[in-house]
Amino acid sequence: MAKRILLKLSGEQFAGKERFGIDANFVSKLAEEIREAVTETKAQLAIVVGGGNFVRGAQVARDEVAIERATADYMGMLATVLNGMALVDTLEHRGQPARLQTRIQINSVAEPYIRRRAIRHLEKGRIVIVAGGTGNPFVTTDTAAVSTALELDCELVMKATKVDGVYSSDPLKNKRAKKFDALTHLETLNNSNVKIMDSAAVSLAMDHHLPIVIFDLLTRGNIKKIIQGQKIGTLIK
Repeated sequence: MAKRILLKLSGEQFAGKERFGIDANFVSKLAEEIREAVTETKAQLAIVVGGGNFVRGAQVARDEVAIERATADYMGMLATVLNGMALVDTLEHRGQPARLQTRIQINSVAEPYIRRRAIRHLEKGRIVIVAGGTGNPFVTTDTAAVSTALELDCELVMKATKVDGVYSSDPLKNKRAKKFDALTHLETLNNSNVKIMDSAAVSLAMDHHLPIVIFDLLTRGNIKKIIQGQKIGTLIK
């Protein structure tokens, strides 16, 4: 069983069944599942959140508009803070101690990200939610997740998705798509049909021998099962 894990949540998941914003009911159910998993396994959990339910930098910064890519990416970082605020409050409301740290300075609503402080929170049984990506434009929150996992000495990255693993092609479009139980980092990078994480994130994980599990967030109990070492989803190692 892994002792310290990083969970990567995309912004779209915070929207639940909606197309935009935060679905409070979904976040409430997610917080309860996270609380149960941490309570029953005693694992230390860090979470990196995306912001695509509000802003996607690459989509905002297009040639026909005047918003530069760097500005759009900073807008996306602010969006991740909104999701982090929602999740930390919901966890605390359910009795699970949690702290929100950000890579960009927003001291009115969150602590600045400080590695040693984050580790101390984890050791005290608090969930640490890290928002703001890496604090730099042109970098995805997937890469931020892997980077944060390495900084915090996590043993595993859990990447939550809408499907139950990695497939040879999009299983929502191709019923004949084959599911992979396991892949190496290099196989993931070399397969153009596998687009579950960006190449920079997978390369960074490969360089530091950090395993990644791709799993279905909507199946209740998956978070706890993965922490316990059960084979869920696709393991990239």
